[in-house]
Amino acid sequence: MSSTAGQVIKCRAAVSWEAGKPLVIEEVEVAPPQAGEVRLKILFTSLCHTDVYFWEAKGQTPVFPRIFGHEAGGIVESVGEGVTHLKPGDHALPVFTGECGECPHCKSEESNMCDLLRINTDRGVMIGDGKSRFSKDGKPIYHFLGTSTFSQYTVVHAGCVAKIDPAAPLDKVCVLSCGICTGFGATVNVAKPKPGSSVAVFGLGAVGLAAAEGARVSGASRIIGVDLVSSRFELAKKFGVNEFVNPKDHDKPVQEVIAEMTNGGVDRAVECTGSIQAMVSAFECVHDGWGVAVLVGVPSKDDAFKTHPVNFLNERTLKGTFYGNYKPRSDLPSVVEMYMKGELELEKFISHSVPFAEINKAFDLLLKGESIRCIIRMED
Repeated sequence: MSSTAGQVIKCRAAVSWEAGKPLVIEEVEVAPPQAGEVRLKILFTSLCHTDVYFWEAKGQTPVFPRIFGHEAGGIVESVGEGVTHLKPGDHALPVFTGECGECPHCKSEESNMCDLLRINTDRGVMIGDGKSRFSKDGKPIYHFLGTSTFSQYTVVHAGCVAKIDPAAPLDKVCVLSCGICTGFGATVNVAKPKPGSSVAVFGLGAVGLAAAEGARVSGASRIIGVDLVSSRFELAKKFGVNEFVNPKDHDKPVQEVIAEMTNGGVDRAVECTGSIQAMVSAFECVHDGWGVAVLVGVPSKDDAFKTHPVNFLNERTLKGTFYGNYKPRSDLPSVVEMYMKGELELEKFISHSVPFAEINKAFDLLLKGESIRCIIRMED
């Protein structure tokens, strides 16, 4: 057991007191883990668009004060009652979704959407007792996605913590907690392109670049990037993208442009934007007979997907995915091993690194479109 097990820990955390306002580094108290929970010492975290979206709180229920953050790597400090797969000192990745191991989804080889621990953006407390483990001056500070990694210590449900190889550098593999696995898994686990095939990737942000990396690793010969920002193409080349289409450069729907480029359509398409038009285009640009399109981006709540049913009758397939179909506890360790063997490159996703005290700079970089992933060094 660690010397701090069972005790309240005081540490620094970046607290969001109100929507859209700069985070404030505060001293907070982090309660010990309860049954089925783990307290982690976070060493590195990174900023994802999802953090920014809920920090801005423009389209959802605002929950403040809150500690954001959900892509991270750390070390287990202590575990609560009943936790057997983790022990103090283990290196681990906290994940915004989980794997209870008991529900029908967890027992199915086809699903990673745990009934108990699937993502909940509105919940600001622990699932066990409905209380927060964070406080300042006796008042609660709310959790985010069950992870809250913008704190030097955090408490997470044990089912949302993946134990990984202690030799893996946490400042690199922390990005696997969210976006990189989401895009990479969408390609390798769901689209499953064959060597020599063609793949179109819609949206060349971090998730789209990860989808392209999945196509590269799979041996696709044509990887077509589709984005409204032409300047993104140069960077995308590092991830295997070898052709680029900007829909704004054409006077016809982009799916028609791609069909002409590829003699009838691409073999696979992966949509990573959340734009309903991009989703329709991704589906309609795949080849009849065998084409598969995979939707990754999250649409607006009032969006509706519209396409002619004959597109399905002509043997095109449309799929959706959540977190790249990875089960966090079962599958993440093997993705880390891919990186350790040199089969998956993570360094090229990391564009910036800042000390914890400068966490607001990470927000600025992302809002300006200047960073893919910015690593925040929690002990600096």
